[in-house]
Amino acid sequence: MFKILVTGSDGRFGKILKKFDIKKKFIFKNKKQLNILSEKSIINNIKKYRPSYILHLAGLSRPMKIHETNISKSIDLNIIGTCNIVKAASRHKIKIIYLSTSYVYEGTKGNYSENDPVKPWNNYSRSKLGGECAVSMYKNSLIIRLCMTEKPFIHKKAYSNVKSNFIFQEDAAKIIFKVLKKKGILNIGGKSQTIYNFAKGHNKRIKKIFSRGEFPLRTDMNLKKLKKILSS
Repeated sequence: MFKILVTGSDGRFGKILKKFDIKKKFIFKNKKQLNILSEKSIINNIKKYRPSYILHLAGLSRPMKIHETNISKSIDLNIIGTCNIVKAASRHKIKIIYLSTSYVYEGTKGNYSENDPVKPWNNYSRSKLGGECAVSMYKNSLIIRLCMTEKPFIHKKAYSNVKSNFIFQEDAAKIIFKVLKKKGILNIGGKSQTIYNFAKGHNKRIKKIFSRGEFPLRTDMNLKKLKKILSS
């Protein structure tokens, strides 16, 4: 039976994945057990568990502001840490699944396909694209550009003029289980709609706000490739 080594398992999405690991294929490791800034720590885990896959979740996300105020931490955890994972995985011929973000797209025209040019609009997305660059050098890999959020929607307000593909983490987890064997780049998300409409479907009390430049208006992705995979 193949095994999947998961980095950053104490993060929000790692905790969700644990609920779905019915067949116990996943080996969950937190940042103390597997330090992505230590090549020795990575190699020790690989030698111990001999995984077929590494699902790389470890990194820095929120608060988004930290990527502007502490670029060293952002670079270390999202770029250098990912580079370390890639080097170790390529050496041992282990497949990598890397979770990136829809924010690597420019956010102006929407309906972005996996082949569209990328142009990150903040430091968080720049750091994730930096990780993508390392992963894409290793052909035995899958880069997932994802747009997901916690359930229930944690904010009291939502943008009514910003389109995205928000999907709840639980739904994203179910999809990821189905695409592990794919390679290249894959957009994963839900229906293209405003963030307000997405949130309102689960919280009728959500209030409207409007982005006035602090958030791109069209970050929604084209999901044709994903739908084709899921229907086959």
